[in-house]
Amino acid sequence: NNGYEFVLCFAFLTVLMYIIYEKSTGVKVAGGIVMLINTLLVLSIPLLMSNQINYIGNVMPALKSPWLAWHVITAVIAYSCFALAAGIAIIQLKQLAPMNDENIYKIIAGGFATLSLSIVLGAIWAEQTWGKYWSWDPKETWALITWIIYAIYLHLYNRRGWRGKNANVIVILGFVLVLFTFFGVNYLLSGLHSYAGLL
Repeated sequence: NNGYEFVLCFAFLTVLMYIIYEKSTGVKVAGGIVMLINTLLVLSIPLLMSNQINYIGNVMPALKSPWLAWHVITAVIAYSCFALAAGIAIIQLKQLAPMNDENIYKIIAGGFATLSLSIVLGAIWAEQTWGKYWSWDPKETWALITWIIYAIYLHLYNRRGWRGKNANVIVILGFVLVLFTFFGVNYLLSGLHSYAGLL
């Protein structure tokens, strides 16, 4: 319903994905980084969203749409995939775990597909609400930039020299863009997504 709930779902889903990753791969080293990311997410709540924690009120009519609900759900899933991939990439860059680009690739591919779906669902909702699919709102623009970075990663994955360190740097850069797309755009820029404080 608001940014506060989005962050809680984001943090919870990231931990859940990490647990599944750990159980399926046996790699336990990335848990510390994933928990650090989650701790920072949860600590952002009182700093940026204290007015939303106890908010109960009417939802704007434009926000009462199943398209919006699915748009947000898919965004949370995509962001969680990217958080997990970034945590693993950081650990690999610090050489605390063996390089396993294939696991990161699969996680990014899932996040990319889900982010793509989120953007499409958001465009459908925008067309029904405002009469156009895309308005170059700051959130839309930064989501597109993030999408492009991950598309570049997926495209370059099989190219020589783009695995290991280079690939991990792109994964981390992509996650920095994810964080800016959510926090930076919501709290620093104005646009159609400025209501993100009170969805």
